[in-house]
Amino acid sequence: MAKRDEFERARERGERRRAKEPYAVYARYDRRQQRIVVQLNSGLQVVFGPQMIESLQDAKPRDLQDIEITPSGFGLHFPRIDADVYLPGLLAGQFGSRRWMAAQLGRRGGSTRSAAKATAARANGKLGGRPRKREAA
Repeated sequence: MAKRDEFERARERGERRRAKEPYAVYARYDRRQQRIVVQLNSGLQVVFGPQMIESLQDAKPRDLQDIEITPSGFGLHFPRIDADVYLPGLLAGQFGSRRWMAAQLGRRGGSTRSAAKATAARANGKLGGRPRKREAA
């Protein structure tokens, strides 16, 4: 009987959550735009590129064709690559693990050009810059 009570409490929690938070009602991969389109119960449509999501960044278009919405509506499952996307996390701007997201930010920051970066590079150059790579013997 305890398992049934536990199940019933979990079901009620899910219903309360669905009453307060947006959830997916429809999802598809738009091959032309190379974007995943998710329709929420609120009428909002969320569109994003798979390369923005850690578990989808290396997926091929054919891998993204099949999208299953979890029964709660809070998750998207891509069966061909066994990848999952948690919708509340996506809406909160969490596209992957902390480590992966930090690497993405670092990559973006390292590629930007600014006056401060140019000044620092010139100052470093006056000090001798990077050591030369040694040629292979």
